[in-house]
Amino acid sequence: MPPASTGASTLIVAASTPSSPVALAPAATADRLEPGRPGYRRMSFALFAAGVATFALLYSTQALLPAVSASFGATAGQASWTVSAATGALALFVLPMSALSERFGRRQMMTASLTVAVVVGLFVPFAPSLGWLIALRAVQGAALAGLPASAMAYLAEEVRPKALVAAIGLFVAGNSIGGMSGRILTGWVAQAWGWRAALGAVGVLAVVCAVVFHLMIPRARHFTPGSLNPKALAKTVGGHLADPLLRRLYAIGALFMTVFGAVYTVIGYRLVEAPFNLPQGIVGSIFLVYLVGTVSSAAAGRLVARLGRRGALYLAVSTTAAGLLLSLADQLAAVLLGLVLITAGFFAGHAVASSSVSRTATKGRAQASALYQSAYYLGSSAGGTLGAVAFHTGGWAGTVALGLLAVLGVVAVTLYGSRAAHVERRRSSVVLSVQN
Repeated sequence: MPPASTGASTLIVAASTPSSPVALAPAATADRLEPGRPGYRRMSFALFAAGVATFALLYSTQALLPAVSASFGATAGQASWTVSAATGALALFVLPMSALSERFGRRQMMTASLTVAVVVGLFVPFAPSLGWLIALRAVQGAALAGLPASAMAYLAEEVRPKALVAAIGLFVAGNSIGGMSGRILTGWVAQAWGWRAALGAVGVLAVVCAVVFHLMIPRARHFTPGSLNPKALAKTVGGHLADPLLRRLYAIGALFMTVFGAVYTVIGYRLVEAPFNLPQGIVGSIFLVYLVGTVSSAAAGRLVARLGRRGALYLAVSTTAAGLLLSLADQLAAVLLGLVLITAGFFAGHAVASSSVSRTATKGRAQASALYQSAYYLGSSAGGTLGAVAFHTGGWAGTVALGLLAVLGVVAVTLYGSRAAHVERRRSSVVLSVQN
């Protein structure tokens, strides 16, 4: 939800514009949760803990890839599948899991998803081969797919509307802290005791979070079970995929995440090698740069107000490209500044694209946002694997070249959208003139 919470703004869109029959039902809100009322604090702690567990588990191997490669004699591309398998499975299972939550309940789905992911996480450190590690990570990603969408729907149904943004903010904060702290924790533990111990530490953290979630989460009082209707879901999804603007937004999200996934999957390999030769703990701490994304995501709204949606996207693209080019230098300060710019540009662009999805979709907004999330995590999987392959064949310059190609893709999609909008305005003007 979905590196720093690299899926955070997508989750906000899905929750703040509910489109399911349950979310829109005219139920009374007098007994719903809000600050100061019984259950709100318990709910906040529970979902914060769930957010920490989700993103700590999802990206648990990313900071450990050099150690995983060394242990199994694997290339960067092969080891990167330990990340890509998890994010790819999450992307594929988001829509089915969200549909199941409509039938069986948000709380039940969250509990089941977190339980399965945590249990699998306890087996991950004992994987006897790289193949087994990748398979276990795929199962973990599929299980985690049931938590973000269910959490957003749970909040929309159980929290009073005026308190909803604050409640979502706590869950997103858990995502961010889980994604960042998981990488930092694994880095330092791996430096002292090895990568298997590091994954075990993340597993223990996730167990603690799961116990807190189970003990604290209030029962759902406003959920009404719905029927599974594959035809209706397929029709809604098909309508979104037929919308040209939504397709462009999905492409932009996937391309931005391709850059981000490639950079942060491979950066560890670069920093442990000459001329930097950094220890594993310091490499893990590099992920503190994610905090920059919190600032740039928050600033995205102001950028759109000042520059327009396309102007904000061009600024995000320029910032990301500048960071990629700067990271080519062999000075650590330049690489770190490059990571800051890449992170800031990515989060700003992601925030603009994901928020535009809800604005564009006039119905089925939850499904529209879920499709964006799927594209987003598929981009993460593709970026992680392709970035590692590019690094194996061309070094860091190869990874940067891949990132720049993805950035050019964002520019091309945005320019095409500008052209399409211009043509549509001219067509509308001609129609109006003929009618007058």
